[in-house]
Amino acid sequence: MAAPQIPLGDYLTVASALFVIGAIGFLLRRNPITMLMAIELMWNAGNLVFAAFARQFVDMTGQVFVFVVITVAAAEAAIALAIVVMVFRRKRDADVDDISVMRG
Repeated sequence: MAAPQIPLGDYLTVASALFVIGAIGFLLRRNPITMLMAIELMWNAGNLVFAAFARQFVDMTGQVFVFVVITVAAAEAAIALAIVVMVFRRKRDADVDDISVMRG
């Protein structure tokens, strides 16, 4: 007995919802860590779309691209988190508009 197939539209609906939640979180919040989490949510929405299309068309290219995106997102998160920690060391209450503090 074969496993039930989830339609491509369901994957795209979930990915769209994730992307919209991430975009709203990025636009409405001023906390840098919350903004980073929102960006990661948008990256993962894109990854879900790539993986869904790779599954639909039985092509490994989409899954390889997801692997590359996850690698880049991890590096981006590490660098951005280091910058946020530097800002928090100088100023206890960090806002995105206060990043100009690091100019020296």
